[in-house]
Amino acid sequence: MNIIDMRCRPAYLHDFFGKTPGTPEYDVVKWLNRRVGTRGDVEHFTRSATPEGFLDEVRDAGLSKAVVVGRHTPGQHLPNDTIHGIVAASPLLEGVGSVDPELLGPRAALAEVDRAINTLGLRGIDIEPGFGSPARFPDDPIFHPVYDLLQDLGAPVFLMTGPTTPDHRFNDPAPVANVARAFPRLKIAAYHGYWPNVQQIIGVAFRYETVSIIPDMYLFQPGGAAYVEAVNSFLGDQFLFGSSYPFRPIRQTIEDFTKLGFREDRLDALFHGNASRLLGLGQGAAR
Repeated sequence: MNIIDMRCRPAYLHDFFGKTPGTPEYDVVKWLNRRVGTRGDVEHFTRSATPEGFLDEVRDAGLSKAVVVGRHTPGQHLPNDTIHGIVAASPLLEGVGSVDPELLGPRAALAEVDRAINTLGLRGIDIEPGFGSPARFPDDPIFHPVYDLLQDLGAPVFLMTGPTTPDHRFNDPAPVANVARAFPRLKIAAYHGYWPNVQQIIGVAFRYETVSIIPDMYLFQPGGAAYVEAVNSFLGDQFLFGSSYPFRPIRQTIEDFTKLGFREDRLDALFHGNASRLLGLGQGAAR
């Protein structure tokens, strides 16, 4: 089975992912692994402390693609050139860039989106409204020019969501419906699946077929069964697999995913087909 892991970052990318043993960030990575159900060694991610180790991890898990995601917030910046440098090393890797229009300014943000997609060959753009300063909702007008450009480019926007949002009021799926309505050709994907607001994001995705859900590690938390029920009903073309490595082992997450009760005839789409379509793989985009 072809498997595309939509959220897969090496430890060497940043201390946030466990780059440096003995640091508080390293301990948080171990804590989160325990919290989201890692079985066995919660320091498994140390294998990806080098580029070679990360690629070995991807190969051994049987992935056909691993998607490395950038980040641009006041608290953490993973530059698009860094993401490009990582994914250019292997055809097994694809990249998602990032911009913060508040930090860059509107004109520079649009220029960076264009550069990330058309020059660096990254497959989409991550934005993190609830992690900004000030925190915002995804339908805030500051993001509208980015959405408009991505819509024209045919590239997806990835929204960072979930319970790590500093102010949980901003982990609200309702504004996503406003974005989908205002930008009907924009492909929208929600990392972390707005967990624990599972029913709410499912409702948005029911109404708007341009909205995809990637719960990644939160799929295995209480309430995750609702995602499975929705996939087996109407959500089969709008749901994608992600391990959230290094916060969960890739191979274990694949195994756990197959045991959740998804319909057998949906698995290829969930593991591969939906991601391939969302990312525009096979369309000849060059890095």
